[in-house]
Amino acid sequence: MKLLLVEDHQDIAGIIFDFFEIKGYTLDYASNGRQGYDLGCENHYDLIILDVMLPRMDGYTVCKKLREHGVDTPILMLTARDTREDTLEGFSQGADDYLVKPFDLEILEARIKALTRRRTGETATTTLTFGQLELDLGSHTVHRSNCSFSLNPTLFTILKLLMVRAPKLVTKEEIISTLWGDDEPEGNVLRSHIYQLRNQIDKPFKHSYIKTVPKVGYQLIPEENQ
Repeated sequence: MKLLLVEDHQDIAGIIFDFFEIKGYTLDYASNGRQGYDLGCENHYDLIILDVMLPRMDGYTVCKKLREHGVDTPILMLTARDTREDTLEGFSQGADDYLVKPFDLEILEARIKALTRRRTGETATTTLTFGQLELDLGSHTVHRSNCSFSLNPTLFTILKLLMVRAPKLVTKEEIISTLWGDDEPEGNVLRSHIYQLRNQIDKPFKHSYIKTVPKVGYQLIPEENQ
């Protein structure tokens, strides 16, 4: 799971990082609201942990602007102000949950898991579809027309990310981070995996779903756009 933490207090950020990284989470960090907004718009996250009191742009504004930009990532807001008005303000700007400082890290993790489970249930429980592509999330099998292809874990992860974001662009950096975190293999391994994926889902057919955007990333394109 990939999280974005927007928190200007270094000690609190360090404690959160230590707790979640040990458990296998991947985290990006922003120390001010402007940086948090930029990262939230540019990258895909499973959840954003957003402090209210931030320099350069407060958390309420960050949340509101992310929603206006079309970012629907779950947002859990952190605040030291435990008032009814503050809580209602957070929800009115598009927050999904609210946690008051100081908080228990186990409770924070439980809230995160609950929000991401809820989101998964709302978006796709068993399959993803795009055009004639249908990806079975349980069996890791992709169907196209009357053909079925079993995908290895790497190809499944790449296609799932492309289909979740389709027809939007997914950057190379996002795919690499999702697959390997900070341990990217040497050489252009991603290109090889994209080549293998194309051979399975595109090569036997007239229309190619996977489009390369040179030096940027990849996206799925519908048939009417080719």
